[in-house]
Amino acid sequence: MATDHNELDDATVVGAVAEDVGLLSKDRAYLIVIAGTLVGEMIPLKQTTILGRGVEADVRLIEEKMSRRHCRLVIDKGETYIEDLGSSNGTYVNGARVARQRLSDGDKIQVGETTILKFTYHDRLEESFQQQMYDSALRDGLTKIFNKKYFQDRIRTEFAFASRHRTSLSLILFDIDHFKKVNDTRGHLAGDRALAALAQHVGNLVRTEDVFARYGGEEFAVLCRGTDVQNAAVLAERIRSTTEQLVIQFNGETVPITISAGVAMIPDPRIRDADELIVASDEALYEAKRSGRNRVVTRPLP
Repeated sequence: MATDHNELDDATVVGAVAEDVGLLSKDRAYLIVIAGTLVGEMIPLKQTTILGRGVEADVRLIEEKMSRRHCRLVIDKGETYIEDLGSSNGTYVNGARVARQRLSDGDKIQVGETTILKFTYHDRLEESFQQQMYDSALRDGLTKIFNKKYFQDRIRTEFAFASRHRTSLSLILFDIDHFKKVNDTRGHLAGDRALAALAQHVGNLVRTEDVFARYGGEEFAVLCRGTDVQNAAVLAERIRSTTEQLVIQFNGETVPITISAGVAMIPDPRIRDADELIVASDEALYEAKRSGRNRVVTRPLP
């Protein structure tokens, strides 16, 4: 008996699509941060995943009441379990404190004071969609780096953590010199190209743990955890000197740019909160521009 040609084609197409998307089975376990410093981020779970604020944690969540090794998620025979690791403030699932519990799709996990995660299973299409949602909420559309809102949330959390543990936290603010002239003489598309190229360039210079964000129109911020002002100034100078040599092409022409940068840090007895750290860095940036541009100025130490 002959097989209908259309039926064969349909079956083949369905089989190919199912194979391409991994059969769309929801067998990939994730945590989605729904409250806390990494809100919106998707965390794929390994066979064993440790959450905590310590450097030894697989997923490092910086907040006040998080233990260094707070809890562990373990995948065993297709089921996912959460285990508290003797944390000071406990691990909660759907509001109840737990020592060990099997997780179900949709369970809400609270660790520390403000971090809440949702446990879920996703297929590859859902993973891609969630990542796009995360990026659109926290990243700048033009440069693809973090946006100002994300930076403002992170600097407050990082400031509180550094103050509590008496560790260094440095902030670099920098912007493009005479950026208005670029827009006026070459057009706004050339300006956009310069911003995107600079962001990509600096993104290759900063560490994974640094927070690199677009702070304003042509202004950028780099928040450096565990870094004193001298080492932050070294990074700022590297950004300045390499930007000066950056070749940015637009419509067959080179768009030359330079940057000015200001650096400040805590501990500093004159800086009492995150806003004052931003002001200190901004004042140093203003001094860099006032004194000639294309330079780095650090806020003097006491």
